[in-house]
Amino acid sequence: MFTNPVLERVYEIGIIPVIAFNSVDEALPLCKALSDGGLPAAEVTFRTACAEECIRLIHKEMPDMLLGAGTVLTKDQVDRAIDAGASFIVAPGFDPNVTQYVIDKGCLAMPGTATAGEMQQAMNMGCEALKFFPAEANGGVGMLKNIGGALKTAKWMCTGGVNAKNVNDYLGYDQIFAVGGTWMCKSDVIKAGDWAKITAMCKEAVDTMLGLKLVHVGINSANEDEAMATANALAALLNMKVAPGNSSIFVGNKEFEIMKKPGRGTHGHIAIGCNNVDRAIYHLSRRGVKFDLETKNVKNGKTIACYMADEIGGFAIHLVKV
Repeated sequence: MFTNPVLERVYEIGIIPVIAFNSVDEALPLCKALSDGGLPAAEVTFRTACAEECIRLIHKEMPDMLLGAGTVLTKDQVDRAIDAGASFIVAPGFDPNVTQYVIDKGCLAMPGTATAGEMQQAMNMGCEALKFFPAEANGGVGMLKNIGGALKTAKWMCTGGVNAKNVNDYLGYDQIFAVGGTWMCKSDVIKAGDWAKITAMCKEAVDTMLGLKLVHVGINSANEDEAMATANALAALLNMKVAPGNSSIFVGNKEFEIMKKPGRGTHGHIAIGCNNVDRAIYHLSRRGVKFDLETKNVKNGKTIACYMADEIGGFAIHLVKV
């Protein structure tokens, strides 16, 4: 989706935890909890005095953690954040001078924008990504869909009011590439040092975002006659309709796909639906799942399907966009 590797990783992770550290002692255990929960990223806000030191420590001890600096208001803060190890700079508003300074330093700038005018100016400066803040207070996804009709190349990370209930409303709009939030790492939980709870909340957030679910089961057949016999047997058993196609026969509302000849997988295939195939590949890969990326099916710049490398129980498994 992006040529910039930092932006691509933000897009793949999908949810960027926004953290205001109270002390440097919180930095490593919190980031370990985030990473263990599936979110190896943090936007560390400069609202607290220890932000720079926290970024520096995390960057040194956890180099795989994607770090951004948030609430960056001045050029001095830009210098300090980049020197500490921040890979991207986020601001609550759009200051052309500070934004240009970040760009000139060769770092990724995500200025805060709330109007089409601010967005247009930032894009014309060369910003590849924009922050929409505060998202809910400024009209949320509906607002961006209206603006996106005119600014078709705009890409937003939304922060402010994003939570477990509306995260997929935001990420379901193509021009929103990520969200920032605190619901999986609230300040009182951080102060209590309940790292296990943060890990659990992150896992729940990732599962909600991915939306993995069974779509259909494909069953291989030796020939069309065998496929029809299998389809009819399933249809009679479950009182479902049969819908013949060119290469397969569907049963019910496509819960079963009976192949007219042997297809991928020893016995067939299982389709797992998800909200975003690229994001699912990233997060499942972190869990140890291997993918055959040569099978990735991309249409109009969007990945719509991809097979896992290994079979499970004699079935090939593939992700599909739903």
